[in-house]
This record gives sequence, C-alpha cells and structure tokens, in this order.
Amino acid sequence: MATIAVDPNLSLQIGRGSNQHGAVIEEIEGLIKVYKDGHVERPQIVPYVTTALPPELGVTSKDLVIDKFTNVWARFYVPKSNRKLPLVVYFHGGGFCVGSAAWSCYHEFLAKLATKAGCLIMSVNYRLAPENPLPAAYEDGLKCLMWLKQEALNGSSEWWSKQCNFGSTFLAGDSAGANIAHNVATRIGSINPYPLAIKSTILIQPFFGGEARTNSEKHMVQSPRSALSLAASDTYWRLALPSGTNRDHPWCNPLGKGSAKMEEMKLLPTLVCISDMDILKDRNLEFCAGLGKAGKKVERVLYEGVGHAFQVLSKSQLSQTRTNEMITHVEAFIYSDYM
Repeated sequence: MATIAVDPNLSLQIGRGSNQHGAVIEEIEGLIKVYKDGHVERPQIVPYVTTALPPELGVTSKDLVIDKFTNVWARFYVPKSNRKLPLVVYFHGGGFCVGSAAWSCYHEFLAKLATKAGCLIMSVNYRLAPENPLPAAYEDGLKCLMWLKQEALNGSSEWWSKQCNFGSTFLAGDSAGANIAHNVATRIGSINPYPLAIKSTILIQPFFGGEARTNSEKHMVQSPRSALSLAASDTYWRLALPSGTNRDHPWCNPLGKGSAKMEEMKLLPTLVCISDMDILKDRNLEFCAGLGKAGKKVERVLYEGVGHAFQVLSKSQLSQTRTNEMITHVEAFIYSDYM
C-alpha cells in the first residue's frame, strides 16, 4: 500500500484523453483513478520486474499460473538448500487496489526474506479492486491453497516443490496482503487443505479499519511521502468493500459489532508486525489485544521510528536495520513451529 510523492505533471499527462470516461469519482494521487464509467487507471509508479535475481543471492525465482480463467499467478522464491523448507504463501499490499507480485520492491524484499529466513515463498498476484471487489482476493487466496493441496497430493517434483515442506505452510502478507492472509486463514476450514498443513499467520502492518477513528489515525503526523494517509485508507476501503457497506464491515473491522466473536473462531497462531509511526498502529495493537483476550496465541513486535510499509518502500538506513530485524523475527517465528 503506497501513497508515494510523484511529479504532479504525471497526473496531468495521464489524465489527457480520458474525458471519454466521464468524471473522476475516486482518486489516490499517483496510484489510481476511477472514472464514472468504471474505467480504472493505475500509473506505473513502481517498476514491474522479471524474475531475474543476482546470482550471489542464491535464490531461484519463477512465475507460475495458478488459475488461467481469473489470471491469478504467483512468483516463487526458492533459496539454495540441502533440505526441505517451510512454505510462506505471501500476499502483497496495495489497499486491495494496486500492487503486484512483480513490483520491484516486493521482488527485492521477498528474495531477501527467502534467503535470510530460510523459506520457500509463493508470492500471490491476486485480482484487484474495484474491478474485483472483496471477497475476490480472499477467494484467490483459497484457490492458491487448493492448488498447493493438489500439488502435494500429486507428489509434485517440480523445481520448486522438491524443496517444499507442504506440512509446514504459513500465510503472510503486508498491509492489505496481511488482511487477506487473516481472512483466508479464517476460511481454511471450508476447504480441508490436507496434506497441506497451515501452521500460522504472519501479519505485517495489517490493513484494518473502522468507522470510529483510533488515536493514531486521528493524530499520527504523516510526511507528504507517507506510505499510507487516512484519506488514502478511506478511498481504498470505498473501492474494495461490497457496495452499500462501510468500514465496520467484518472484512475491514474484525473487532466490530457485526464481526464474529474471536472466542468462537478457529484462528491460527499469529505474529503481528507493527510500525511505530503508522496510522494503523493503534488498530493493530487493538487487534492483538482482541486475539489475546479471546485466548488465541499471538505475538507482536513494534518497530520503532518507522512507518507503514517501510520494509518495501523505504531505503533509509533505519528502515534497512528494522527490515533486517523483522526478517529475524519472522524466521524465529517460522522455525519455532517448524517440523
């Protein structure tokens, strides 16, 4: 999820020749424009890259089609190893509306995570809103698990699956991707994933919301280059949620009055990574408190001095340090429950 400062002339150039689509009804500057007739424009603000990686990284990456009918595909990252590795199914951020498994920032981060945390990663390129509003992304996540289940049942000996321990699978993501990971996890009971064994969820700055504002949403001062503003957050939710609903919908607000009680839900052990300078900080803390109160296993880590999506969008020295800390925490969480 990223509201990145861009050349103001870019939006003017993109807007030329678009009058045939009518008025712009929703916009996050530099990222997405939605027109009255339903036409959607997404400027290429982040480069799309191939699977190529530096040889010294020791990671092989390839793209595979998961569902040709919905055009869902995934990018795999397989580090060199002489043993089978845990599998992390990862969902990228972008407010459900932008982003790609081919974005350079995710390609670099996940390759680094795979090699340093010692895991095989399947980065899912799911369908985006508003063309495909929720629950499309959740359905795509479940479809990926069913695809993996079939691979495991078939005794697949593909280049990636030979190193995959299907019995140690984790659902992960950042921002909207973390929301997807959580909501897919709540639906696992409907598909019987065996022999795939989903162990835990790893939620990085999970994108949740609500009609009532938290203190961090109201008072957290954001720089112009912040990865997520309150206005952008509200726009993402308007575009992603079903028509006629608001931010207290259970998919947005898991602690809201209309949501199922966490005590009654089958929830996996969860690691929640929270950014100190993120407008979502308080909502993430409340989510963790809700899990704990419901008797669910939850571990949280707060990263000081950094904002939303720092691990993929910021190149500062502090962000790099915190990213390395995050990878260490993720590795420890995965291997605490491995085998």
